[in-house]
Amino acid sequence: MTVCKIAWNVAHRNHPTIVPATNPFKGIDVEYHPKQNRAATLTELMQFVQTADEDGSRSLGTAAMIAFYWLVREEDIFGRMAWSDYRPAEHPNAVLAWHHKNRKTEKVAVPLFDVDGTPLFPEMVARLGGVKQTGTLMVMRDDPDPRKKIYLPWTTGGRNPMRWVQAEVRRICRAAGLPDEISFTSFRHGGHTDGADSGLTDAQMRALGGHKTTAALLRYAKDTETQRRDGARKRLDKRTERGNLSE
Repeated sequence: MTVCKIAWNVAHRNHPTIVPATNPFKGIDVEYHPKQNRAATLTELMQFVQTADEDGSRSLGTAAMIAFYWLVREEDIFGRMAWSDYRPAEHPNAVLAWHHKNRKTEKVAVPLFDVDGTPLFPEMVARLGGVKQTGTLMVMRDDPDPRKKIYLPWTTGGRNPMRWVQAEVRRICRAAGLPDEISFTSFRHGGHTDGADSGLTDAQMRALGGHKTTAALLRYAKDTETQRRDGARKRLDKRTERGNLSE
């Protein structure tokens, strides 16, 4: 409708005797609902990781876990996050999570342990502890290149290497029996939604995910029945506390 409105105005200016001045497309309201990325659940993440490991694509399972737990974007996982970002000297008990967006790069120091020493991401610590370091990046291809005889990043080779990653992820998702709408992006969205379900505040979510505004955060943390149920329960508890309801 927007394009038609512009085209009509252009046509009228060029051919005023043929095209009427009254634009029939002007003032028409267009209702548009962008397609939402499907958020993967923790169960779906584990299904993907198990299938990837059994398939010999352990690196993709690791990448999916990084997206879910540390909320890192696909291009940062495969092209930027290095072993030097994991428990570096300046942050021995943290991981530096990359967040590169709009030509700006930020590294967020995500704590790996609580003040009492409790591991905050035991799944990730255990996973990375068993990963063979075959290159500078945390996530490398699982097998050496046949010609170069060395391990290469997933982003090496081809005009659009991420398309190859996405195709491999799609193949593993199907082998795992996951819904067709699950993509690699789903794991990051799933991590945000898991945080919202866990009752994290907007400030905590922004701090963990490297978001500058709550508006940006809302694109990832999906509304769920768990959040609505927990919200309703808190309202009930507050009303009971005020004496408006009896136990």
